[in-house]
Amino acid sequence: MQSRTPAGRTGRPRNAAADAAILAATRQALVELGWSKLTLGDVAVRAGVAKTTLYRRWPGKNELVVDAVAELFDELTLPDRGSLAADIEGVVLQFAAILARPEARSGLMAVVAEATRDEALRERIRASIVERQKRLVLAGRARAQARGELAPESDADEAARAVDLIFDMVAGAVVHRTLVSAEPADEKWVHGFTRVLVSGLTPGPGPG
Repeated sequence: MQSRTPAGRTGRPRNAAADAAILAATRQALVELGWSKLTLGDVAVRAGVAKTTLYRRWPGKNELVVDAVAELFDELTLPDRGSLAADIEGVVLQFAAILARPEARSGLMAVVAEATRDEALRERIRASIVERQKRLVLAGRARAQARGELAPESDADEAARAVDLIFDMVAGAVVHRTLVSAEPADEKWVHGFTRVLVSGLTPGPGPG
């Protein structure tokens, strides 16, 4: 698991163990206390660090919680299952499993709610979660193109739009399924979702 570096922070060298303890304590506090009652002081106590240590790394609760949630999504990997559809299923099942964890649900829903009135927080979510996880789409498309399952785009802007769209479709569907509808994203659902997604990505038969 990667240690996250808050944007724009400088100074003494980071302590990876302290960072990991702080982020884990943040997730624990979110589950037990909720967003409104979580304080940086409580997190520092749980992590066994001084408040000054925490404040040197994160200027406020918003930044801290985003990084604590982002660390969970850094666990996602792109499995090589031999086909585009199978690879997508593997990632989606991992994503659904992370969202099933209480700390992921509590943290993600809290920061999204706060971001509706905080543009800086929206930007941090985009940078720390959305843009970072687009790496999976980029890697998956490159692999599928190498297999001949997808045609490469000659236009860089078109390729970027395709990556954005795929990410939004996958993330939006899984988040809605698990956090809004509160339904399981089990293997049957993931298989059906992937079939619909892939049918829109690969060329179908021409008009008969």
